[in-house]
Amino acid sequence: MQIIPIDKIQISDIVKALKGNGLVVAPSDTVYGLLVTAAQQKGVEKLIRFKNRPPGKAISVFVADFKMMEEYAVLSDRQRKIITELLPGPFTVILKSKHKVSVLLESEKQTLGLRIPDDAFIVALVKQHGVPVTATSANLAGQPPHYSVASLLGTLPQVKKDLIDLVIDAGKLPRHKPSTVIDLTAPEIKLLRKGDILVSASKVFRSASPAETKKIARYIFRKISHDQQTPLVFILKGEMGVGKTVFAKGIGELFAIRKIISPTYVMYYEYDLPGKKKFVHADLYNLEDPSEFRQLQFERYLVPGNILLFEWGERARAIAAGLKKSAKIIMVEMKYCRENEREITIGY
Repeated sequence: MQIIPIDKIQISDIVKALKGNGLVVAPSDTVYGLLVTAAQQKGVEKLIRFKNRPPGKAISVFVADFKMMEEYAVLSDRQRKIITELLPGPFTVILKSKHKVSVLLESEKQTLGLRIPDDAFIVALVKQHGVPVTATSANLAGQPPHYSVASLLGTLPQVKKDLIDLVIDAGKLPRHKPSTVIDLTAPEIKLLRKGDILVSASKVFRSASPAETKKIARYIFRKISHDQQTPLVFILKGEMGVGKTVFAKGIGELFAIRKIISPTYVMYYEYDLPGKKKFVHADLYNLEDPSEFRQLQFERYLVPGNILLFEWGERARAIAAGLKKSAKIIMVEMKYCRENEREITIGY
């Protein structure tokens, strides 16, 4: 077993290990995972011996992009639409397999779990390898996932360590749950495993805590901000206390803005972003007339790279059309489902 820091490893060396039926421990966007080439029977058998995986229990795979996904799974137009809304991100989608990977990775229903992670390292690795690799967490069956190499190795007997060919050490990972697993082979989305972000339909998310609301906000921002050439405007709707300010904090934390507070009494706060850009957090609760909005002159913030977030978006209807001319508008509707659960619907 060879342990190499992530900043010292070459992707070509990892590909070489994988092509030789090697078992590789690597970081991902969720937890440390176990990688083998998905189509190589010997490598997959080694992985199953390591995991103590019960026979017939499916193992998901990483793919680099949607094109690779369609090479290995059957997608309908409906499934494709849902997947493009969720991925890349912390989701595993279950689809009908085209049987181009080891049968040991498929379920008894001949389905396959696939991930496109929000992780440049894993995506670059799979792209260079040219074929999917397994996406299971680096733990023995029935044990919790690991967020550091030391934690993983500390739980393994020598016989298990001897099965590992290469370990890529990225230090201690942020504590995320393994991916949310959703089955798309049925008429309705079926949740098979809860991760940090839950969905009940395309663009509909469920939160059971402020921490989950923040994670949903960060996920949505990452999904829509890639290659963005216009300012982003979030218009939040929902009852008092549903979590609109928490949503704003989630996005702010991506930029190390830690002291976001509700701007109810001052209308808005302005925060600095890298590159002399601005994060503007406004509360429209006390807005009585659209002319008051115009007096605030938010137009001066409508420049590429800026982020504007308006709470009480119900009062922004009169100005939303004008904003659309020079910004990307993201509608966020939040509502109570039960005492500790919120439903967050995204539109853009």
